[in-house]
Amino acid sequence: MHTTRIMAGGLAALAALGALGSASAQQKSAADGIAEYRKMLEDGNPAELFEAKGEDLWKTPRGPKKVSLQSCDLGLGPGVVKGAWVQMPRWFADTGRVQDLESRLLTCMEKIQGFKATEIAATPFGKGEQVTLEALSAWISAESRGMKIAVPQAHAEERRFYALGQRAFFFRGGPMDFSCASCHGEDGKRIRLQDLPNLTKNPGDGVGFAAWPAYRVSSGEMWSMQRRLNDCFRQQRFPYPGYASDVTIALGVFMGVNAKGAESIAPALKR
Repeated sequence: MHTTRIMAGGLAALAALGALGSASAQQKSAADGIAEYRKMLEDGNPAELFEAKGEDLWKTPRGPKKVSLQSCDLGLGPGVVKGAWVQMPRWFADTGRVQDLESRLLTCMEKIQGFKATEIAATPFGKGEQVTLEALSAWISAESRGMKIAVPQAHAEERRFYALGQRAFFFRGGPMDFSCASCHGEDGKRIRLQDLPNLTKNPGDGVGFAAWPAYRVSSGEMWSMQRRLNDCFRQQRFPYPGYASDVTIALGVFMGVNAKGAESIAPALKR
């Protein structure tokens, strides 16, 4: 009888191990399936259409002043686009502010072309000149594709914004007591079939900060970094912090500095 119990126990243990192996294989299969899906769509990423539109918008005279954006300084000198995306957000002396790509584009559209930045910032995502900013973000980020993230921290304000972004990232509140860190503060987290990168450190090439802006297959829209961050607040049941607000720029600094050395694949393809 003793031998029978041992055999029964051994069989139960083997069954448990088999079940664990099966669950592990299913989890791996789901993650691999998503990766394969993205790979299949890479060659026909609809973001390319937004990139082409963005380049045209950069070079076309527009706005009340009928001027192009080709003299816009994104941090590397007037008109220099290549490499700018991977070094933003950053401090700009002419505005006395730390700015990300989109807030900087607002500055250029107002000063160079004569648009009203406050009106554009108040426009809903996917409407009016917000569509222009999405296309410009797609093209400008694509010009840095394959380059390494190198968000600067030389200026005191850049370091202050990193600290502000860190505080915002871990701040818990709202009806669900969520923070950014609730989903992106540690390794191994997932939501449904989606792996959630740990944004408190470099999550790797083409992941997290290094993958935005991105084309969202689920909505058929180009999402800029600002739209992604504002939507994260919505998912936490917080009010939108506002387009190009200090807190969204600070979060960009925090994530960008943490992602130092990661290879940018923006604009990426997202579900």
